[in-house]
Amino acid sequence: MSITRVLPTRLSPFDDRAGEALVSHFKAVGPLLVCWFIALACPAQTKPVAERAADELIAREPASRWTLTTGSELDGLEAAWYNTADGNYFRYVKRTVDDYLAKQPVESLQGRAEEEATLGSQVLLLNRITLSPHYYQAANTLRQQLAASCGLSSTHNLADRADSSNTICAAAPFLAAYASIFHQPQDFAAILKSLLRWHDRVEQRTETRGPSASPEDDDLSEARLAVALVDTIGYFPAQDAGRIQLNLLLNKIAASLARRQDGKTGAFNETSRIPGKARTPTSFRNTCLYVFALLKGVRLGWIDQTYSSVADRAWQDIVNDAEAAHSGSGEFLLAATEAELAPTATLGRGNTVMIDAWFNSQLRKNAAGQTELFHYKWSDLSDSGYSLLGHLFRSFGAATDTLPSAPTRENLAHAQFYLIASPDIPVKNPDPHYMTEPDAAEVAGWVHDGGILILMQNDPPNADISHFNLLADKFGIHFDDVLHHHILGEHVEDGRIPVAAGGPLFHQAHTLYMKDTCAISVHGTGKALLTDRGDIVMATVKYGRGTVFAAVDPWAYNEYTDGRKNPQIYNQFDNFAGARELVRWLMEQHTGSKSENQKEAGSQ
Repeated sequence: MSITRVLPTRLSPFDDRAGEALVSHFKAVGPLLVCWFIALACPAQTKPVAERAADELIAREPASRWTLTTGSELDGLEAAWYNTADGNYFRYVKRTVDDYLAKQPVESLQGRAEEEATLGSQVLLLNRITLSPHYYQAANTLRQQLAASCGLSSTHNLADRADSSNTICAAAPFLAAYASIFHQPQDFAAILKSLLRWHDRVEQRTETRGPSASPEDDDLSEARLAVALVDTIGYFPAQDAGRIQLNLLLNKIAASLARRQDGKTGAFNETSRIPGKARTPTSFRNTCLYVFALLKGVRLGWIDQTYSSVADRAWQDIVNDAEAAHSGSGEFLLAATEAELAPTATLGRGNTVMIDAWFNSQLRKNAAGQTELFHYKWSDLSDSGYSLLGHLFRSFGAATDTLPSAPTRENLAHAQFYLIASPDIPVKNPDPHYMTEPDAAEVAGWVHDGGILILMQNDPPNADISHFNLLADKFGIHFDDVLHHHILGEHVEDGRIPVAAGGPLFHQAHTLYMKDTCAISVHGTGKALLTDRGDIVMATVKYGRGTVFAAVDPWAYNEYTDGRKNPQIYNQFDNFAGARELVRWLMEQHTGSKSENQKEAGSQ
């Protein structure tokens, strides 16, 4: 597979030599012209490198036994699925896990902590997506088996063994995810200790190993530690002091990689500090892990943006491999998925997208019998959730958060975006919080000061419309109490909404799907962004320094974006691609409001 670099942090597959020469000739005129020539020279059906690697991987038969390689491949496919919403990637992950669980119990992995951890991450993911309890039972068993070696007791209490044990726990991401999802905050102290010990061991082995020792052991350990850090930090509570310590460790590794980068090739050198010992590049797989950790750390705001260029140079060294012989590995796929997010990964940095959990505050029991929020929430990975929409915001470098209380200006002070979806009615929530005039005034004031408000309404039988219009009417947008796009069973034609290319919001053509909606009327400065069969489906208005976006349906939720639902029927729609364009447009509105604020400040 030949891969040629054409932009600072973006890879584009290019197999035609004439096309390569054309791009090379015109590089000097700037990125926009280069992109234009790429569009002309590349066949429209050519997939990005990460998707080609993922397709190559799922063309294989799933492994008959669970290994670290299996876990790495499925981690890569999970990342590719979240970037593309290609349901084939998810189905391969699920089939691989199901096949393994059908052949032998998870107890058979006991004593193989690394394999237990990778399987644990997958069954935990599948439980959150499908809500099937047998995945939770597998995750819980694996958590119990890993408890002692990682300083946790089997009864979910912190054990003092963590200070004296010499065992390095590679299960930190899985254990942190479990602790966050199933409300075990006492586990975080032991997880922190295990990661600190892991880092200390890397430092000690680097300083003391003899000239004949293989650098691979140390580099593998540090590379995997870097990945464990970026996959763990986000699960630590925001106010937990351990989160700061893990950030410092990640920054220390990033700084070390920058110092160890070869000035000519971009490769990372191994970590040996033995005097007189020649420095050699890290392995292909470990370099991929480093690239993934650096780019994800930059995107999520945990390390400085300058490390993006460090990772980019290393990534270019990887893809300059003539045949990219290891492109089908899980490590390569992880790196490729982050590399393809890199061009826009910092556009939303410093911004927070707050989702409402007050007007829509529906609750359910999780697999452990605990109460949790669901329905249009970032944390809800099932059909009803907004986890993929949250990923799209985070792919631009924005942070996502949840507001479980009324939206006062104080509560919204650190948010730049606020999303309210399908406000509750009694049939959905026996004690709904209806929009009030004081609530509407608080939100309107926040928008006037520069906030971006996103209103995703629903059809009258499923959401409150009358009270909610107290807010919408302030902006010249009104949700009409009608039922449109009504769907019976899987007769989906009435939900088909064609979108032409070249519009103010959607630059590309799409076919969206919206099931059972209301409609929108606008007055004043409100204007339509998308219409269907004479109805306004999406609208916007500028309000003070802020912007309001309104839609007649919460159309970007997982059921119709993640590619799992009956592909023979629903693959004709591309809500995920449409949602990506919406997120881009929203980011542009906030950039515009910042520019206007700066102009106004400069004129005062």
